[in-house]
Amino acid sequence: MLQYDVVVVGGGNAALCAAIEAAEAGARVVILESAPEHMRGGNSRHTRNFRCMHHGPLSVLTDTYGEDEYYDDLLRVTKGQTDPTLARLAIRDSEACLPWMERHGVIFQGSLSGTLSLDRTNAFFLGGGKALVNAYYACAEDLGVTIRYNAEVLHVDLSDGRFHSVTLADGEQIAGRAVVLASGGFQADLDWLTRAWGPGAENFLIRGTPYNRGVVLRDVLDQGAQSVGDPTQCHCVAIDGRAPKFDGGIVTRLDCVPYALVVNRDGDRFYDEGEDVWPKRYAIWGRLVAAQPDQIAYAITDQKAQGLFMPPVFAPVKAETLGGLAQALGLSGDALEKTVARYNAACQDGSFTPGVLDGLATNGLEPPKTNWARPLDTPPYYGYMLRPGVTFTYLGLKVSERAQVQGAHGPLPNVWAAGEVMAGSILGQGYLAGFGMTIGTVFGRIAGQEAASHAG
Repeated sequence: MLQYDVVVVGGGNAALCAAIEAAEAGARVVILESAPEHMRGGNSRHTRNFRCMHHGPLSVLTDTYGEDEYYDDLLRVTKGQTDPTLARLAIRDSEACLPWMERHGVIFQGSLSGTLSLDRTNAFFLGGGKALVNAYYACAEDLGVTIRYNAEVLHVDLSDGRFHSVTLADGEQIAGRAVVLASGGFQADLDWLTRAWGPGAENFLIRGTPYNRGVVLRDVLDQGAQSVGDPTQCHCVAIDGRAPKFDGGIVTRLDCVPYALVVNRDGDRFYDEGEDVWPKRYAIWGRLVAAQPDQIAYAITDQKAQGLFMPPVFAPVKAETLGGLAQALGLSGDALEKTVARYNAACQDGSFTPGVLDGLATNGLEPPKTNWARPLDTPPYYGYMLRPGVTFTYLGLKVSERAQVQGAHGPLPNVWAAGEVMAGSILGQGYLAGFGMTIGTVFGRIAGQEAASHAG
């Protein structure tokens, strides 16, 4: 049986940060990535930015983004469902992470424009998440980390309350003095997702990797590790309904909602499209759409909205009339026209300012549109089909401030976890743009340091 100091289960951002830290501390490390090499990196290869606290300009980030403001942003999207100690730890440590990332090969660029303008809060990766993943794998290889692809872990031996070894799908066993679990959520296991959500989950699209099936999570929970989070809570965004079932990635997200009217299959509005700026609200729309008939909705815009948001990867349906657009989308023309007429009548005079809360709201409409409410009256009209797109689930492992996994009778002495497999400790619901990478980087680094210290 092969023996390592630190066994890292997973191959995304959190796993790589842990492996790099452990190797730099002198540990003999192996990464077990269940995906083939060309699909390595988990959901991290689909990311594009890192949310970072900073006092004054830092790298590509401008101005200041303090701990309290960052934490307040998190509280708004989670509605208070977070572990404040772990959340503030992730926020504070993010400031030191950005230069660490740059030292390990990550290159940043200025923020994108449009509805995701985040030049003060989020640092964008040049080349996206895949470039970050490739940089970290190159760094890990240079440090002598053993990297195994197609290495699906089916069992983690936690007999006697401590880690001994893992068993791969082919029966091979790999032993270690310590283990870091960074294997993601369970969203790619559609049966598990359906058991948690009900039959409507059959219509969900999985925008992330198809390899996060929760095998390690379930195995460790079955052996007495403490869980945290709700299996029905997840990072779930509204994505193009024509996206593939798995692995469509970030390009399938639709950013038109703040400047659109969103209706369900019956032509009815169901939520305030202008509630807040898009980076703080985009992750609630997957759940909103999931609650609609057939788990589907449609964002309707007119010519005035074109160019105000990130262009979609698929072209929208286009028509010169609302009735023609409804027919092309399979909606009732009468229902859509009545909904638009009620909305237009509720729009008020005022100054329209994209990208910031402009207070241009409807009057007497339920649900209201509280910002960017302009009449939908300038053809041609455009329609975008929306479906729930799940990135990762929030049911996970309970950890300490040092990323140590908690068992039924206290901490497991040589088991740590990082990334999406423990993010439910901090993300009780909702999502904040770039914060998943923050959690993975902060706790990946901590887990790697702690595991190497224990193994040494």
